[in-house]
Amino acid sequence: MTREDAEILLVEDNPRDVELTLHALRRENLCNRIQVVRDGEEALDFLLCRGAYSHRSFDAPPKLVVLDLKLPKIDGLEVLRHIKNDHRTRAIPVTILTSSKEDRDLVDSYKLGVNSYIQKPVDFDQFRDTVKQLGLYWLVVNQPAPSGAFLRKQSE
Repeated sequence: MTREDAEILLVEDNPRDVELTLHALRRENLCNRIQVVRDGEEALDFLLCRGAYSHRSFDAPPKLVVLDLKLPKIDGLEVLRHIKNDHRTRAIPVTILTSSKEDRDLVDSYKLGVNSYIQKPVDFDQFRDTVKQLGLYWLVVNQPAPSGAFLRKQSE
């Protein structure tokens, strides 16, 4: 897999949650091309094609960003703000997958333009089923924006 081929960008610092998410998606044959990053800074580097990911192209965005809120370096809400404020990444669907039960996090996420907000289930089977449903919707059912839409600057 090359980094340009990622269908999902998983932004998660908890190794257990990374493994559970990868297991659920692969078990259901939903996605084999997943790029995992462990903090908000690396997520933005990947999405904005800079730093270690400067070889990437905006022509190959992920179909989905699965974003935790509580991240090292740059928190998830700030990552979301950058994604939705940049015309090159704005059209990429972002799903928050978090353990946060704070109403403020939920409200702030939607104000910033998140496409979906899911609280991580504690139960293993529920977690796996939630990730399965997430993958089915965003990778099979949902119609993504054409790749050219990511590059055109749209007037507000």
